[in-house]
Amino acid sequence: MIFVDTGGWIAILNRRDQHHQEAVAIFNKLQQQHMRLLTTDYVIDETVTRLRYDTNHSLAVMFLNRIELLVETGVLIIAEIDKDMFEKAIALFRQYDSARLSFTDCTSFVVCHENNIREAFAFDQHFPIMGINLRR
Repeated sequence: MIFVDTGGWIAILNRRDQHHQEAVAIFNKLQQQHMRLLTTDYVIDETVTRLRYDTNHSLAVMFLNRIELLVETGVLIIAEIDKDMFEKAIALFRQYDSARLSFTDCTSFVVCHENNIREAFAFDQHFPIMGINLRR
């Protein structure tokens, strides 16, 4: 299983993203390998918001439609951040004052560690700091 971060989702959909071509190639390869994907409700929130503000409403809706399809077909699991994960993310966020981590990043790291996920489809260089390899 591989974790999908906001940057991966955005790069797939936004043709103007600097990582678009690489992201599409990675995502196609993941599908060919029948790789199961995991993301979080916080990542979906962050992605929809960024797509809405950085591109347009229709692309944000397209993303939501794609997410629904991936869940329905069993390709994607959406982890919901519960109270325990939220508290662990707070502790992690407090711990890393020198790294520019978002709170959503911290929730993603908690989910990855709790699910023994060691690889992420992301372009965020904070994942390797947490021992999670980037899929390239």
